[in-house]
Amino acid sequence: MQNRTMATIITVITSLCCGCFALMSCIWGVIGLTGQPINTTLNGVESLEAMPMPLALGLMCLSVIFIAIPVAVGFFTLRKKAAAPVVVSSSDEPLPPTA
Repeated sequence: MQNRTMATIITVITSLCCGCFALMSCIWGVIGLTGQPINTTLNGVESLEAMPMPLALGLMCLSVIFIAIPVAVGFFTLRKKAAAPVVVSSSDEPLPPTA
């Protein structure tokens, strides 16, 4: 029961951490792909530019990767492990001769 609880906790933590980052990068990727101008102010100088397309595509790919990480963690930590085969040993059987 202890291992199952720890696996659930790990899955929730990775889902929250990776999910927040994936959501933000997906939002910024969509903004960049649609060509919406981004207003920035640096040292009192205001600039209105669109995000470069390769950066927007990179953010979209990054968001897909960060969505896949919690799915993989959940799959590998919460799946049922195969039961170990039971070895039946009888002490009545004689041992084979050694060479």
